[in-house]
Amino acid sequence: VSTQSTGDSKDNVEDDPTGNKAIWDRGLLNGASQKLDMINMFHIGESVTYLELATLIPGGNEALVYTTLSGTIGMFVPFTSREDIDFFQHLEMHMRNEAPPLCGRDHLSYRSSYIPVKATIDGDLCEQYNSLEPSKRKAIADELDRSPSEVSKKLEDMRTTYAF
Repeated sequence: VSTQSTGDSKDNVEDDPTGNKAIWDRGLLNGASQKLDMINMFHIGESVTYLELATLIPGGNEALVYTTLSGTIGMFVPFTSREDIDFFQHLEMHMRNEAPPLCGRDHLSYRSSYIPVKATIDGDLCEQYNSLEPSKRKAIADELDRSPSEVSKKLEDMRTTYAF
C-alpha cells in the first residue's frame, strides 16, 4: 500500500514540529490529526522487509524497489503516459484469461486478498506473455491491435527503462 500525506498535513507539522499538539487534536473517536491518502494497493504475498526509491541503471528512471522476507526483489514502476497504462491494463486483463494460475485460484482475488487492487498493474503476469504458445500470443496481440512482436517489444522497453 502506497500512501501520501494530504495537503494540510504539512501545515500541521509546520505549526507544531514537536507533535505534542497532535496528541490533543484527535477529533472525534480519537482519529488521526494527520491523515494519509491511499494512492495504490497491491497484495505482494509476502512480508516486505526493505523499501527504497532507487535508480537501477545509470540514466534510468526512479522506481520503488522492495525486498521480502523470502528474498524476492520487486519494484513498483510509474507509468509515464496514459497510452502505456491502457495498453498494460488490457494486456493484464487478457493474461488473466489466457494464463490461469497453476493452483486454480483466481489471479485477481489473490492480488486483492486483504484489500482490493487499486491503481496497480501486475508486471509479473504481463511478463508471462512471452511464455504463451504462439497462437495465444497472436490472439492477444490482435485484441490489442498490435503484432506479437510489438507487444513483446513494449514489455522489453518497460523492463529496460527501469531495471536491466
